[in-house]
Amino acid sequence: MLGEYRVTGRRAAEISASIEHAVGAGELEPGQLLPPMRELAEQLGVNPNTVAAAYRTLRERGVIETDGRRGSRVRAKPATTGREFIRVEVPEGVRDASAGNPDTALLPPLAPAFAWAAAQGDREPVLYGAEPVEPELARLARADWEADGVPTGPIAVTSGSLDAIERVLAVHLRPGDTVAVEDPGWGSLLDLVPALGLRTVPVCLDDDGPLPEDVARVLEGGARALIVTDRAQNPTGAAVSASRARALRGVLRRHPGTLLVEDDHGHRIVDLPLHPLAGATLHWAFVRSVAKAYGPDLRLAVLTGDEVTLDRVRGRQRLGPGWVSRITQRAVVRLWADGAVDTGEVAAAYGRRRDALIAALAARGVAARGRSGMNVWVSVPDETGVVARMLQAGWAVAPGARFRVGSGPGVRVTVSAVGEGEVGELADAVASAVRVSPGRGYV
Repeated sequence: MLGEYRVTGRRAAEISASIEHAVGAGELEPGQLLPPMRELAEQLGVNPNTVAAAYRTLRERGVIETDGRRGSRVRAKPATTGREFIRVEVPEGVRDASAGNPDTALLPPLAPAFAWAAAQGDREPVLYGAEPVEPELARLARADWEADGVPTGPIAVTSGSLDAIERVLAVHLRPGDTVAVEDPGWGSLLDLVPALGLRTVPVCLDDDGPLPEDVARVLEGGARALIVTDRAQNPTGAAVSASRARALRGVLRRHPGTLLVEDDHGHRIVDLPLHPLAGATLHWAFVRSVAKAYGPDLRLAVLTGDEVTLDRVRGRQRLGPGWVSRITQRAVVRLWADGAVDTGEVAAAYGRRRDALIAALAARGVAARGRSGMNVWVSVPDETGVVARMLQAGWAVAPGARFRVGSGPGVRVTVSAVGEGEVGELADAVASAVRVSPGRGYV
């Protein structure tokens, strides 16, 4: 049943760690059946309750799944084998349009802001027991949210968007609860949900965001939470339009117990207006990261939401890291106050490359999507073949399997590293790679 691999351990934690290690190392493959609990207990010489506790831990971590009398097996996409491993190695000399990073030429210099923040810290050191949120950062964030129509709520600062989303899900949901996610959607989020012991259910989307009828279907089916990307959706570039927001708010009002999480992925890199959904349900959270506009290494996001949600998040945060560095918060304050990023200029730079690539592909008979942000999504018949042929042509693109739950195959092209004069060459490579007859794809 387990082939050559032998599970080890006497305690539940040791048994679960042995199985999880084997899954991560590839010694136990997705779909592989695990021994019945009594059988494994006999092999290890332990009480069946010990094995049951180990299996329960593995289910909660998203490593295995149990289907009644059919037993327990390794999940088809276990959290231990993250989607980040579904990537291409970029050989020397190959242009990287796969990584999803911003154009470093459009990022502001950080040294002056951090020097200012450090000097502030020297004059007013932040010690244990201090407020976790820099007051001026809270003021600026609230002003932005008010201008964008986001309801007023408490504020927390987290180490990026994924940290914020994880904390919100963890304080509301229990293992086994279902979370509705965009499909295709952010690969790291699709890893996070099962790692928390939660189930994912996909929601289809178009250029205007999640489809209302699909959202209604999954909420009526029992989904406890919905995660929506407002702008620059990764990987499709979708942005929630005004009419789509009205329709989605209507659906959410019929399900007021839904936990709504919004990720404004395009903050300060997209000039399309925000159409928030926040406030349509009893519990909600709205998060903005500085990663794409100011640099991924800042690891900072601001989060607001209803009183209960933010109280729980901040309470758990106090028991863990405590707070995000106030020096970093002050540096972000300086960057925001100084207007270090010209949103219109950055949005236009990404828009020119994105629109040019989509138009060039259309001229070559290849359909592509990318309404906002720095990514273009191209539906393809054969992901593996297209990725391989693109490498041969000198370009690395991201396989769509990193971003898909049940949607069709595709590849993501990040335009931030593509010069406007290179668009034609890239479009030629994509069109040529797509036209070759399909073969086996990523799974």
